[in-house]
Amino acid sequence: MPLNLNQIQALCFDVDGTLRDTDDQYEARFTRLFTPFYRLAPRRDPRKAARRLVMTLDTPINLVYAFLDWLHLDATVIGMLDKMHDLRLRPSKASLPLIPGTAESLNALKSRYPLAVVSARGEAGTFAFLEYHGLLSHFECVASGQTTVHTKPWPDPVLWCAEQIGVPPEACLMIGDTTVDIRAGKAAGGQSVGVLSGFGDRKELQRAGADLIVDNVAALAKLLLAS
Repeated sequence: MPLNLNQIQALCFDVDGTLRDTDDQYEARFTRLFTPFYRLAPRRDPRKAARRLVMTLDTPINLVYAFLDWLHLDATVIGMLDKMHDLRLRPSKASLPLIPGTAESLNALKSRYPLAVVSARGEAGTFAFLEYHGLLSHFECVASGQTTVHTKPWPDPVLWCAEQIGVPPEACLMIGDTTVDIRAGKAAGGQSVGVLSGFGDRKELQRAGADLIVDNVAALAKLLLAS
């Protein structure tokens, strides 16, 4: 089903792979790990192997999150990850990379729509990223993986954001790079847009029911602001 622009009253953004350039960050880490081994085969590219691994891990990781959520253990695990985050060094551009064009797009979109964050990431990590890039004030509310009883792909965080903003759930547009983002938005009764700037690929986003697939948030902003 094509995207119904007239239905949209609020925008809900995923973080990793949508606002934050997480896949490239992980790719760089795996490339550094693989490089010593690939020196034995100079014609092979460790970067390609790292990219394949990052993309392959996406679906299993989402399944693990869903399973932990089903067991009601997700809050415990996310809490542990938050504590680990607090022990890290000061956030930097390298550790919290922003996808190019995102800040400008959000700044333009906030004048037309109320914005929200819907992330499965822990509260500390989510707020650290938004605060580092000066984006926190752009959002009416932030739903982390600890905000509601269930996180994505359940609709709970999208429903919570709709209530905080004061719009019907079906008026919320969920924007993300994985199938769990698409499914969460659809389960809440709204629409979903898949972005190709992160872990998901076009075919799996289409299968999940995305109403539209674009390259990144900047491309979506151009479409919404031109309407």
